Parts: sequence; structure tokens; C-alpha cells
Amino acid sequence: MQQAATHVPQVTTPEPTDALERELAALVVEALNLEVRPKEIAADAPLYGEGLGLDSIDILEVALVVSKKYGFQLRSDDENNVRIFQSLGTLAAHIAAHRTK
Repeated sequence: MQQAATHVPQVTTPEPTDALERELAALVVEALNLEVRPKEIAADAPLYGEGLGLDSIDILEVALVVSKKYGFQLRSDDENNVRIFQSLGTLAAHIAAHRTK
């Protein structure tokens, strides 16, 4: 006799909203005095190098303002920073999963 397969629900992290991505884009533009409008930043565009063109100092500044605004620390020695700061979307996903404010 064959047993029925049991369904185990998958646990997923909360998806970032478009609102969080837009809020984050505005925060980045303001913090870095960029000459681009927040709505012009695509969620999947690279933040570092190509794309938005941020350098390591810019990324540190973004980490600081994100930490202050959302209530958790982004550390410079985190091995996941390349993934976290890959794009606005990946940064928003990280914030959505870790924010305390």
C-alpha cells in the first residue's frame, strides 16, 4: 500500500515591497547626493561598479544610513556583503528580513 505524500509548507523570507525598494532608492540618492531620480534606479541594477556606479566608500555610507534608518547593523566584514549590495532589490530583501524599525 502506498502512503500519501505529506505536504510540508515552505518557510520563506518576506518579499520586499516595491514601496521599500522606492524608499531605499530615495534614501541612497539623498545620502550620496546622486544626480539621478530614485524612480530611475531599477531594482535589479547593480549598485557597485556598473549600474549605479557606487564605490566602496559609497557602499559604506549606504550601510550607515540603512543601519540608522532600519535599526540593524550592516557590518563591513560580513561575508555576504557582495550578495547583499548586489542591487537595490537584494538590499531591500535583506532589509525586509532583518529590520527592527
